Amino acid sequence: MQFKKCVLVLFCTIICASLWAIEASAMTALVGGTVVDLDGGSPLQNAVILVDGEKIVSIGSADEVSVEPGTEVIDVSGTWLIPGLMNMHTHYGLVLPGKMAAELANETEGELTLRMAQAAREVLQAGVTTTRSPGDARHGDIALMKAINKGQAHGPRIFSAGEALVITGGHGSEHGVEYADGPYELMKAARREISAGATWVKILISGGIATDGGDISKALMTPEEINAVVDAAHRLGAKVAAHSGSSNATNVAIDAGIDSIEHGYTLDRDVLKKMAKHGTWLVPTIVVSQPATADFFERIGSPQWYLDRRDSVGKEHWRALEMAIEEGVNIALGTDQLPHEPNDGTTATAREAQYYVEAGMTPLQALRAATIEPARMLEADDEIGSLEVGKYADIVAVNGDPTEDIKALRNIMFVMKGGHIYRNVIEH
Repeated sequence: MQFKKCVLVLFCTIICASLWAIEASAMTALVGGTVVDLDGGSPLQNAVILVDGEKIVSIGSADEVSVEPGTEVIDVSGTWLIPGLMNMHTHYGLVLPGKMAAELANETEGELTLRMAQAAREVLQAGVTTTRSPGDARHGDIALMKAINKGQAHGPRIFSAGEALVITGGHGSEHGVEYADGPYELMKAARREISAGATWVKILISGGIATDGGDISKALMTPEEINAVVDAAHRLGAKVAAHSGSSNATNVAIDAGIDSIEHGYTLDRDVLKKMAKHGTWLVPTIVVSQPATADFFERIGSPQWYLDRRDSVGKEHWRALEMAIEEGVNIALGTDQLPHEPNDGTTATAREAQYYVEAGMTPLQALRAATIEPARMLEADDEIGSLEVGKYADIVAVNGDPTEDIKALRNIMFVMKGGHIYRNVIEH
């Protein structure tokens, strides 16, 4: 059976048989919580958020918003309400070198499907209601996205780049295997991914940590190849994300009109200034190169060469993030790990946001990088990213004010996505 058909059948027959979300009634009222203002204003205390179906229909103080009889009332007092978190660099079918790769070497399409579906459910539990998938295996994330959109599975909103465009000998390639090379082959590959349902295209323009051999800071894709992909994608209304640890490659990509740079391991100040000027987005994934998250790599059994490559860019990666913040580069949170992956006593998503504060952001800026800024990058801020009337009811409750201490994101008490409750551990 074709992979996509296999995916849909499995979702319908297995996943749909065990849906566990608490369904919302036609009208739901969240009462008593404090709504955080992403623009830096005073929070709205003792608030009422009315949800009708999937959307927010009213927000105000308890003495301003009336709750009609028959409305399901949920007491969220003692919590701070924020938009659903977003993670812009998530691979649902992630396979990394070492023990993890060995264990998944013979994974069937059905097993991959179920692994990705399980990850999607756990992503919601971590308070992440929107993700971008910048390159995943066998279009599994596109099938997952379609199943979630149809209500056949539970998971976050997914914006997919399909399969990443790999060049022969480049990052993500296997030794002795030929991939798309030259502007015309890559242009066709980009069109293929968009035709499959991708709204982003992912190109790998420099070396990377997870590929053995080659300099992470070297430009590997030619200017002609980069320009061809960006032009082809933009003509079809898709955006382009570039894996890059190279200032030279990033400089070319900015001129080509690239939409986002992933990782930016060794970016210098000049190229970061240029990114700020052009409005190019940076998705730092700083969590993958910093010491506090070393347990993750031990857990998946990373080989020594992988750990050495990771450690070799850690300090430069950190300095690049600090300079990006100083220069006012647009930053959207992404982890390059599953959003819920345990790291340093919390999730990868919460730890990534905490790193942003440690690198120079205010807690409010870090919270925005996890909510409204990714929505702007996706050009979806008219529907998601903030708590406003008319937007989807993607709502998370935490037990502290994240604009005062970003570590509040470590304590996800309540998760609602599109009016459906997926987590509620608030005690009264």
